Formats: sequence, structure tokens, C-alpha cells
Amino acid sequence: MKKIMCILLVAIVSSCSSTHIEQSWRDPAVTVDVSQLNKVLVVALLKDEANRRATEDELCSMLNGKGVPSYNYLTKNITKEQEETIREKVKDQGFDGVIIMRLAAVDKDVQYVPGTYPMYYGRFWGYYWNAWNAFYDPGYYKTTRTYRVETNVYSLKRDKLIWSGITSTVDPSGVDKLMKSSSKAVYKEMKKQGFITGV
Repeated sequence: MKKIMCILLVAIVSSCSSTHIEQSWRDPAVTVDVSQLNKVLVVALLKDEANRRATEDELCSMLNGKGVPSYNYLTKNITKEQEETIREKVKDQGFDGVIIMRLAAVDKDVQYVPGTYPMYYGRFWGYYWNAWNAFYDPGYYKTTRTYRVETNVYSLKRDKLIWSGITSTVDPSGVDKLMKSSSKAVYKEMKKQGFITGV
């Protein structure tokens, strides 16, 4: 029975995601039919190039072949002249919109977790023997970090923001996992809201 309970607990923990939508906004007049899109430029503003590429590729995979990673177009140090050239290139190639993600904040929370101590007895010998043989666990401090990722969706045809959201994730095991879980949470929220269809 104990083994079965452990297996069930592992399954439940594995199926739960620590990423959730904290807040979101959408233009109520806009619904996006993904099947009707031509191209969407996908941008992940991350310092590490490998993480950036992995995140952009993950987002592109959710767009049924309509997503194009920005690393094919944008580099970190773009001059004003290059920006104009890239802008024209994006326009000429028929991009419908842009999805851009960035790490907005990291909040640290330190909590004290009290230890377990032996029960107190009214007599010395009772306490002594119980304390000597009992399991003793000293208290400790536990630090958790909450990562907030902002995602914005822009319509290039309308030249305006049409969806925005912030996800929060507690203690992700890495940037790749953080951005992947954030992407999935955003995608699910957009579908739930009816903001995106045709997927």
C-alpha cells in the first residue's frame, strides 16, 4: 500500500506544473485564427543564445509551422540603419505578428521551517530518555525563487499590442524549463480565452 501511495504521489507531483498565469489582457476585438496566419516572428529576449534559440524553437513548434524564430533576423547589437532594413524585410516577407517573451522579474522568499523536537515531560527522566531516543530535526531556512515571464503579442498589420500576460514559476530547474513551461501556460490561456483558434 505504501508503495502504491508513493507512486500516486510522484504521478500527481509530475502532472502538476508550478507555472501559472498571474495576469493577462487581450484586445476584446481581436481573435487570431492560427490556420489563417502567414508568419509570426517569435522573439525570446534572453542573454544566453542557446536558451534563446531553444525557447524560440519551442514557441514556433506550437504555431503549426507558422512561427519563425527571430534568431534568423535579429542580433543583440542592431544599429539604427540595420533596424530599418530588418523592419522592411519583415514587412516584405508578410509577417502577421510578433510574439515576444522576456524574464521580467525574479523574487526571492526566505522562510524558516521549524524542526521537530521531543515532547516535553513533567519529569526529567521521562524527557531525558525520550529526547535521547527520539528523532530530532533542527529547523532550517528555505529559499524559494519566483520567476515572472512577460509575453506580449503584437499585430504588425494593426501595429498594436493585442495580448499580454505574465506567468510565474516557482524554482524552475533551469531557464529552458522555465521558458518551456511559461510558453505552454500562455498557449493554454490563449486557447481558453478564445484568443487563438484553428490549432
